[in-house]
Amino acid sequence: MKQTLLITGGAGFIGSHLVRLFVNKYPEYHIVNLDLLTYAGNLANLKDIEDKSNYTFIKGDIVDANFINNLFDQYQFDGVIHLAAESHVDRSIEDPAAFIKTNVLGTMNLLNAAKFNWSDFSGKRFYHISTDEVYGTLGETGFFTEETAYDPRSPYSASKASSDHLVRAFYHTYNLPIVISNCSNNYGPYQFPEKLLPLFINNIKHNKPLPVYGDGKYTRDWLWVGDHAAAIDLIYAKGRVGETYNIGGNNEWKNIDLINKLCEVMDELLDREAGTSKKLITYVKDRAGHDRRYAIDASKLMNELGWKPTVFAEEGLRKTAEWYLENEEWLESVTSGAYQDYYAAMYAERS
Repeated sequence: MKQTLLITGGAGFIGSHLVRLFVNKYPEYHIVNLDLLTYAGNLANLKDIEDKSNYTFIKGDIVDANFINNLFDQYQFDGVIHLAAESHVDRSIEDPAAFIKTNVLGTMNLLNAAKFNWSDFSGKRFYHISTDEVYGTLGETGFFTEETAYDPRSPYSASKASSDHLVRAFYHTYNLPIVISNCSNNYGPYQFPEKLLPLFINNIKHNKPLPVYGDGKYTRDWLWVGDHAAAIDLIYAKGRVGETYNIGGNNEWKNIDLINKLCEVMDELLDREAGTSKKLITYVKDRAGHDRRYAIDASKLMNELGWKPTVFAEEGLRKTAEWYLENEEWLESVTSGAYQDYYAAMYAERS
């Protein structure tokens, strides 16, 4: 094999798209997918590549330092793309310690393993995937750039900001060859339905309330997950060591506008009377520390590496809704039992 690459969190939403891309695009690479298979990790996301000769799945926890060190010793990785993380803001509000443990301690374990196992950094790369939420919140205008000061507002974003700083510290202190990217809201197939779009698609399908925080005018930039995977591929191969690249979809929506458009698309796909799904919209008590607006300036990535988003607005919404409706078995398998009880209780408290 030309190189052995570790992708952490590869059974999750973004990770599964990335693993599939690398396994299929680079048959000369050995892709090792490390995932703990918590609630958001699902090997069914990767059934189409599970028998590929250049693919290995390993179940394991990045918080276990001995396990990580042994894994590096066994496989002698040439590179790491680190996506494994606790990633849901609501869950971080309920249990911040779990986010610090996985996102900060887990990242440090991977960094230490790379530093100690890579006696020669030549040809090596540690790529850390992060979020635009580390930058805090924006007003009505402006964009996050790679120079925007960090101002995290939730336990989740604080944990990701901490891990970003650790990665940069290993670069400046030990010369570890790192690169970081900060992305906006991802959407598309295989996303666990705690996130807005798959949650609302599932609720519309079952005529359940659509819980909208506050006034619904919080604004996010939506990035098609396939475009994100393509950006990661470029950055891993060609990004400059020590640099940060912002990845955005150039696709801003106020939450309520996005939800209204989704309702229209779902009424059409489900052959329901226009306006039926909008009646399910229910305003609930706002999330604590809710950032008003995120928007990414991805011009550095576009200008340096030639990347650009390809899926926008209503096209992406329709593709997303169609996928979840066409993959009912997958959706039902991840929306049962404890998940439903947890969210029913959470939204009842905030209504």
